[in-house]
Amino acid sequence: MSVEIVTFGCRLNAFESEVMAREAERAGLTDTVVINSCAVTNEAVAQARQSIRRLKRERPHSRIVVTGCAAQTQAGMFADMAEVDRVLGNDDKMRAEAWRKTRVAFDAAPGFGFDAGEKIAVADIMAVREMAPHLLEGYQSGLPRVFVQVQNGCGHRCTFCIIPYGRGNSRSVPMGAVVEQVRALAEAGHAEIVLTGVDLTSYGADLPGAPSLGQLTKQILRHVPELKRLRISSVDSIEVDRDLLDVIADDERLMPHLHLSLQSGDDLILKRMKRRHSRKDAVEFCAQLRRLRPDIALGADIIAGFPTETDDMFARSIDLVEECDLTFLHVFPYSPRPGTPAARMPQVGGNVIRDRAKRLRATGEAALWKRLAAEIGATRHVLIESVTQGRTEHFVPVATSGETPGAVRALMITGNDGARLTV
Repeated sequence: MSVEIVTFGCRLNAFESEVMAREAERAGLTDTVVINSCAVTNEAVAQARQSIRRLKRERPHSRIVVTGCAAQTQAGMFADMAEVDRVLGNDDKMRAEAWRKTRVAFDAAPGFGFDAGEKIAVADIMAVREMAPHLLEGYQSGLPRVFVQVQNGCGHRCTFCIIPYGRGNSRSVPMGAVVEQVRALAEAGHAEIVLTGVDLTSYGADLPGAPSLGQLTKQILRHVPELKRLRISSVDSIEVDRDLLDVIADDERLMPHLHLSLQSGDDLILKRMKRRHSRKDAVEFCAQLRRLRPDIALGADIIAGFPTETDDMFARSIDLVEECDLTFLHVFPYSPRPGTPAARMPQVGGNVIRDRAKRLRATGEAALWKRLAAEIGATRHVLIESVTQGRTEHFVPVATSGETPGAVRALMITGNDGARLTV
């Protein structure tokens, strides 16, 4: 084994893991496992720690490097773990020099002799102001769907969120570099490309001329005609610009699926979260999207059990699923993150949080079942991801067999198995 990456968390981490794999290999690291961690919940941090301990038991002679958002925000905790050999910051992990220094340090200490302080290579993430493009010649995994990082960090400070402290402030990749990478990936045969970032709809505010996400999307579709499918990951509805709405309405190569950062259906909770939209804003935005693209599928992040949330407030989040006609829910049981304002607010009991999360998930399952039933009889263009599964334009999973991964096939939907469409 040379270098293995274990990825937790978001799509952005998935992209960055590909970059890290390349840079670590080029630096000459061998017999090394890299944990690319997530800090969005306490559970995510705990999963990373459990994985580290398990991997060390299974591979006692391998080096373990921890990076990602949890490593950035809790470097000392990971450095204190006997199983860990190096902790790399979130900006450092994307730099070739950091991996070269790691290899030199490992070569100089073959007996795993670092103390906790020597393990840490974590810079001040808030001091990072620019974002270099990371061009990938191709993904190691060879997946039909690949990610392109166009933005990182977040300039907002939602009261529940630790991510700005792990990622820094918002910064963007210049449009020309993004178009270049999309073209290279499309020419390499990747059928679908997903634009990803931490706060994707803030794209471009830090660049000369302040281009928007919609303008970037138009440039990609105009200048990369060979690209079959373009998808956008999570967006903040209040930041969506007119150009992006135009593309949603007019270009079929932009997939009819958006995931929205809604978080709650109650106005007072939204204010306490320091969100910038109201419930009315969310409902009107979803209605606008359906006028522009009637078949669009929408997903959303919703937090269950935010501090001070009452039963009535939670019920408004449940109701929002139907009012916005959401298909995919990402449910987050509220988890207090150290140093965030919400962690100092009056907390909801753990059993209540778990019960509300369970009810939200059940609501999400019912919403997905509704979409699955409505798809029967339709012909969808399915991107074949593997020998057993593909996804429609709307990101609905489809059970397949005998298809070639990477192909886009027009398939008639005949039924569903409760979780996936069948053909």
